[in-house]
Amino acid sequence: MIDTQGNGLVLLLCIPRSGSSLSTVMLQNHSRIFATQEMWFLMNLVDLSRADARAYGGSSIIRQFYQAMVSEEHYEKACRSFALEIYNGFLEGSGADFIVDKSPRYYYMLEWLDRLFPQSRRIHLQRNPLSIAASFKKVNRNIGEGFNLMESLHSSKLNMKAIDLTLGLARLDAYFSEPHRLAYALKYEQLVMRPQEELEKLCAFLGISYEQGMERYGQYVNSTKADMFYSMGVGDPYLSTHEEAHQDSVNNWKNILDRQEIELYCRVLGANLFHRMGYSEQLMEAEQWTGVRVAAEPDHELMERLHQQLAAATGCSWEPDYRMKAPGYGDIVKAASSQSDEGTGPSVKSDPTLEAMVTIRQLQAALRAADQRLEHGYTEQQRLRKQLASAHHKLQRIKSWIPFGHQISAWASQRKMVRGGKS
Repeated sequence: MIDTQGNGLVLLLCIPRSGSSLSTVMLQNHSRIFATQEMWFLMNLVDLSRADARAYGGSSIIRQFYQAMVSEEHYEKACRSFALEIYNGFLEGSGADFIVDKSPRYYYMLEWLDRLFPQSRRIHLQRNPLSIAASFKKVNRNIGEGFNLMESLHSSKLNMKAIDLTLGLARLDAYFSEPHRLAYALKYEQLVMRPQEELEKLCAFLGISYEQGMERYGQYVNSTKADMFYSMGVGDPYLSTHEEAHQDSVNNWKNILDRQEIELYCRVLGANLFHRMGYSEQLMEAEQWTGVRVAAEPDHELMERLHQQLAAATGCSWEPDYRMKAPGYGDIVKAASSQSDEGTGPSVKSDPTLEAMVTIRQLQAALRAADQRLEHGYTEQQRLRKQLASAHHKLQRIKSWIPFGHQISAWASQRKMVRGGKS
């Protein structure tokens, strides 16, 4: 079972089209691992307090409730409890000890994941960025949606595929830039070339033994676990057409992307990213084909524009160059969490310090609510004053248009008084 620190939880982190479906369908064949297609629900939780518009209304009230009444600490604790119910509900009766949450775009909330489940194991699935871009183009072309790499990168409107291919890739690179005992790097190219060897190493990282044949996922297609895996109908649409890993897509970028696309995309990412990810050879091939030497640094102007588009649309706030928390961070969170749990247990004696902390939190919530009301009241007061001034200005203008306007107004007022206030 997954505990409050995330022990037993495995987060497969990558951007879309990196090979996460292939990795997961192999892992779910292990008797001690439960894995299904993309869950995504943690992204829904992190944005829950933003309260999108609903048919029944109340969006502003819900936002006010979260902002004024619910502390960040209690919000995260509630989200953790909800996630544990989901994860452990999957594990019940399955015989598995680990659950793999494979959800591309979790790069959106790395800081939050570290706080929510600091002891979870994280797999960094990497693939040649040019192959990822080619996969986007191939898949979207075949399903009828279409994808133009150059238009996506230059669009003035938010395009999440462009975010994936740039900010998402760079953010995961920074997050995993330092060694960590809970992190493991897995390369797509090595997985498809040596699946058994790579799965053996991956199982060792998880602390379990490799099970023979788990890489031949086609043999398990009629199992109950496989039925659940494929039931959502998301992920790689070509996965079910094969029974085991193949190398057909390793260098497909050479046949799918044109020179302009390759030149632009390499320039946007910068050569340093390719070198850090271990794809220097592929970058050299791209440079030789296009005849353009790629600068070391990325296109900061384009990256910043994409970041502003994402922030404006989602309200997300990222810590620059955020890295996975150093070993020991989870122990600090665990100690704080255990103190909080001890304070709520029925057998624990009353602790004046804890009682004072509870009172402080309640007072802080009350102050936040009061601040919100005062701010809203002040804003409403200013709006009404402007409205009154505007109406008065319009009235004066109308009076100036009518001859003897002041006399008419006075006469009308006197008639109203004579008739007892009735007009």
